[in-house]
Amino acid sequence: MQQRVLITAAASGIGRSIAAAFLRTGARVHICDVDVNALAAFSAEFPQATASRVDLADGAAIDAWLDAAIADMGAVDVLVNNAGTKGPTAFVEDVSPEDWSHCLAVSLDSHFRCIRRVAPLMKAQGSGSVINISSMAGQFGFGMRTPYAAAKWAIVGLTKSLAIEFGPHKVRCNCICPGSVKGDRMDRVIAAEAEHRGLTPEQVTAEYVAGQSIKRFVEPEEIADMAVFLASPAAKMISGQAIGVDGNTETYHL
Repeated sequence: MQQRVLITAAASGIGRSIAAAFLRTGARVHICDVDVNALAAFSAEFPQATASRVDLADGAAIDAWLDAAIADMGAVDVLVNNAGTKGPTAFVEDVSPEDWSHCLAVSLDSHFRCIRRVAPLMKAQGSGSVINISSMAGQFGFGMRTPYAAAKWAIVGLTKSLAIEFGPHKVRCNCICPGSVKGDRMDRVIAAEAEHRGLTPEQVTAEYVAGQSIKRFVEPEEIADMAVFLASPAAKMISGQAIGVDGNTETYHL
């Protein structure tokens, strides 16, 4: 059966790799993103997917996107909540309430808004897979990144609670906890931290890698592989799990 897949924030980075992986399986894919340039590049490479500009901090915009995507596909088999923002790099007393709220709106509230819309559809059809993207920051504390860590911890709790609600309907919910994923976003995170701490980016990168058993950054495609697996029949008895794809984090950064 051709899967019908929704993926948030998927025009670049991890989301793009997840979308590409599902497209390779023959799935119908709808994505959204806020970055118009990234969307244009995505659509040029993957014209078979449907790509829409959506500000995931805007609840009305999320609802409008879901209305259109669900009407087009008729149902949803897989929802991948990939949206997230790194938030400020600062001590908690220097984080503004506005920056805190925006980080949680994108990184947590958007997950809730999408899930509440697809849950009735998946329950009615007696099947479906919700995959939330958390982080290893959702399993360890993360100094100077408190809004981000708070959102990622909340996603783990949301996932485990939804697995309880969804189980009787044969719907599954899991979350993936990536480690340090190679790419532009991680480069920006490292640059911001290096500037804040008076270190070089190379020194900060070395600290991240030192805490892992496998001493390298994660490839985006390795997250995508896990997402496709979790949405497949091979994972039909996997639910409520927070699965690290991180080379085994021994101690988390800072």
